[in-house]
Amino acid sequence: MPFATDRDLLILEPNLFRDVAWAGQRRVDVSDGVTNGAALTSATAAFEASGIRAGHVVVVDAIPLEVIERVSDTELTVSLVRDDPDDVILPPPAFNGAAVMVTTFGPQIAGVHEQLLRALGIEITDPNASPNAGAITNPRALARLESLGALHLTFAAAAALATDQDLLWAKAEMYRDRFIAQRNRLAVGIDLDGDGLPEATRRLNTMQLTRA
Repeated sequence: MPFATDRDLLILEPNLFRDVAWAGQRRVDVSDGVTNGAALTSATAAFEASGIRAGHVVVVDAIPLEVIERVSDTELTVSLVRDDPDDVILPPPAFNGAAVMVTTFGPQIAGVHEQLLRALGIEITDPNASPNAGAITNPRALARLESLGALHLTFAAAAALATDQDLLWAKAEMYRDRFIAQRNRLAVGIDLDGDGLPEATRRLNTMQLTRA
């Protein structure tokens, strides 16, 4: 599984899920959302069938919320954006009959994830299991790198489809530059014997991203 989630992209680009919402990556789009504290319910959203889980971002009446937990097919536990994923839940405002949309950038995250693992010399034979990824001892650092790479790919693809491309290309290049800078200084710890400690350090300074 990738190190980054949609929530990680939201932290870096707060308007992403409002401004870039491709129909082909939209999981939920309904208008019967109700919030009660941290509970978001919808009789028609089919959260379980749509694969919504912790780490996704749900936009309720234009407000992006973190998905903390999928309780059932009709209910999610959600929070306003927190400083840290381990902070206490911040319930959103009360809504009744609100627009509810979940768009994921999981394909972009997964593409960068696969490139990163291969650059580290780790091959994924089962993309659903990825057991070798557990050998990495500093996954949060890689989550940031994955997020920057996914944002580059996302904005580059969006720019190719837009009428006014200047801002989107500028963002794509900004995230590409940030990706390269982060990649060049990142040292990845590899656990070779299963004791949870890094026995080797590998670097990613030979990998490059290009425009889509």
